[in-house]
Amino acid sequence: MALFSKKRPAPTPLDGVDTVLADLDGVVYAGPGALPHAVASLNKAAETARIGYITNNASRTDASVAEHLSSLGLAVAASDVVTSPQAAMRLLTTMVPPPATILIVGGDGLVDEAQKAGYSVTRSAEDSPAAVVQGFAPQVAWTDLAEAAFALKVPEEDGGIPWIATNTDWTIPQERGVAPGNGTLVSAVHTAIGRLATVAGKPEVPIFEEATARFGAQKSLFIGDRLDTDILGAVRAGIDSALVLTGIDRPKHVLAAPAESRPTFILSDLRELHQPYPQTLEKDGVFHVNGAAVRVSGADVEIIAAGDSQIDLLRAGAAAIWASGTAVFVLRVPEQLYADPFHRP
Repeated sequence: MALFSKKRPAPTPLDGVDTVLADLDGVVYAGPGALPHAVASLNKAAETARIGYITNNASRTDASVAEHLSSLGLAVAASDVVTSPQAAMRLLTTMVPPPATILIVGGDGLVDEAQKAGYSVTRSAEDSPAAVVQGFAPQVAWTDLAEAAFALKVPEEDGGIPWIATNTDWTIPQERGVAPGNGTLVSAVHTAIGRLATVAGKPEVPIFEEATARFGAQKSLFIGDRLDTDILGAVRAGIDSALVLTGIDRPKHVLAAPAESRPTFILSDLRELHQPYPQTLEKDGVFHVNGAAVRVSGADVEIIAAGDSQIDLLRAGAAAIWASGTAVFVLRVPEQLYADPFHRP
């Protein structure tokens, strides 16, 4: 497209969207408190689209998540929340039908979904469980991980039982900072037994398929804060995505995003859902977003114009680097391009 062609008003990320699917940690809240502008922006989005929430956090029930979101000022029912334990149980039924006994490593959210699916729950390998399902909960202890390792000591190809992880997020944003996530706990069991878990939640597709079916979505937008789970999962599911810079991943991660983890939209915060999203225009190898302009010349990333907005500069820089086909670690990238004035927990 020519740089100086006649412009039409840019659409917002929500134009044409009938279902917004939002991650929770790092998007709506960090710890118990809402992130700035998240509640008002989602309430405004609910005026024109169905809002659903997808979470890899397996520590709470869908009802408790809905209660938390409602306390923040969102109108949410339990049926609006799609959890990784729900995806895990759906996957487990294809491997081990209920009413088998399964060993749970995790919290109330995982236990609740297991019981609703018709399974008996144990915390001990001595009860000869038919499978192990592992999810995050703050109270998970060494003894819980040890029981999982004991139950999984026989490799699956030698007749061992299935092992499903709700998710493998390495980190989880909290009010005080970034803390270890379920991926670190799953890795601890893996290190002990040398087996890999089957993952049910993001970035795997089933959790997105469940959400799409449940909400009758025709055109969805998924909002997340992580490239390796949220955006990768949305890309795999064929859903447009928005990365919001209020959680885990930062501008430097955006610039380095591999092709399979690149979002449709890059947002400072959720207010930008309702703002015209600027076009990225290329002319003579220079990528323009509003007043920002960036190009890749050899091994150098050059800022031609910084413009008036750091988010537009990041968008232009990402477009230039992504289009170059060159891995970011071999490029000389000016620090100004990945400056990080954006809110994070």
